Amino acid sequence: QLQAFGGGMVQAGGSLRLSCAATGRSLNSNAVGWFRQAPGNGREFLCSVRRNGRTAYGASVKGRVTISRNTAKNTVDLQMSSLNPEDTAVYYCASAWDSGVYVYNRASDFDDWGLGTQVTVSS
Repeated sequence: QLQAFGGGMVQAGGSLRLSCAATGRSLNSNAVGWFRQAPGNGREFLCSVRRNGRTAYGASVKGRVTISRNTAKNTVDLQMSSLNPEDTAVYYCASAWDSGVYVYNRASDFDDWGLGTQVTVSS
């Protein structure tokens, strides 16, 4: 079971670090992605990391977020900086066994989703 945690309220210009944890299994052989969904919007791809370490970033957050694996803690972390109110959303992590077939930059590439964590950026 996946779980995203670390959300909260932050002021504009601030930073936040989210983590995605899996219970009962290792994430090392999985592609893991981060998405977000704001009210009235669809689910937006933010970034992903492949089993081989290759990363991909969405255009709206590129340069402001970094995805990384913490193999010791069995988590995949999302470091966000220069946050603005438009970043307010529920943030989700997702995983899939990395078959090498997909790019893992779309929601449909992932089959295991965790409960989201709310991020609110105040102006």
